[in-house]
Amino acid sequence: MPDLADSIESMEQLAAVWRVMVLDRDSHADVSDLPGVAVRWADCRFAFWNCVTLTEHGTGAGLLKQRLGEAAEIMRSKERPGFLWVFEDLLDDEARIGLGDAAEQAGLEFAFPGTGMAGDFLPLPEPAHPDLTFVRVTTDEQLRDYADINARAYGFPLEDGRDGLGRSVLWKERVHAYLGVRDDGTPVSCAATVEAEGRLFVLLVATHPEWERRGYGEAVTRKALYEGARATGLTRATLHATAAGAPVYPRIGFRPNSPMRFFALKG
Repeated sequence: MPDLADSIESMEQLAAVWRVMVLDRDSHADVSDLPGVAVRWADCRFAFWNCVTLTEHGTGAGLLKQRLGEAAEIMRSKERPGFLWVFEDLLDDEARIGLGDAAEQAGLEFAFPGTGMAGDFLPLPEPAHPDLTFVRVTTDEQLRDYADINARAYGFPLEDGRDGLGRSVLWKERVHAYLGVRDDGTPVSCAATVEAEGRLFVLLVATHPEWERRGYGEAVTRKALYEGARATGLTRATLHATAAGAPVYPRIGFRPNSPMRFFALKG
């Protein structure tokens, strides 16, 4: 049986972290907390900063249909596309089984799966990789490299990634964001951690597609966790993994606990 507390934690971590990230991108962004729906929408080109999530637990089929309709209407009211995040274990059994059909009726289509993960394993040993030097992001150029790696990894235009992260003071000063850089100076991987309600949250982990399957993503994630834990003293870490990243994180100490589905408006 899933532990409902884990799914609630995962959803609340999303709402807390994305509020900070979205307001960093645009101080006038929509960060509304509505009945059953949290909006975290910068309305920027970087689709991950345009987010709606369902926040109630024990949601039945009828309420789910209502909330999906409300979420879809919010998404339609925005200029830029984004995603609805659904934490499946916050739904009751009937609603979970009918989620796909209910989403389709609301004008939404399944985009990709995800998994919430957490673990009490910090601090970690200081990481190393024979191919990489770890560089903390402190300049606009390094932040652009970070954005570009994410854009390439997730199939976004480069300008979309730069629109999400470019010129951020938060990312250069308060986020523990690191690049994995090869000996020739090529940035090939990136990961970041940020403090969120007593946890260290991992976000925007990516590896350049040409440099995958060399352990670069795991190594730079360990670095971001190591430095974040050293700076904050936190011992628990959380994240939301895509299918591509999901096999990596249990090796670090994370435990999958919250299956997720991402939905977009139908084209």
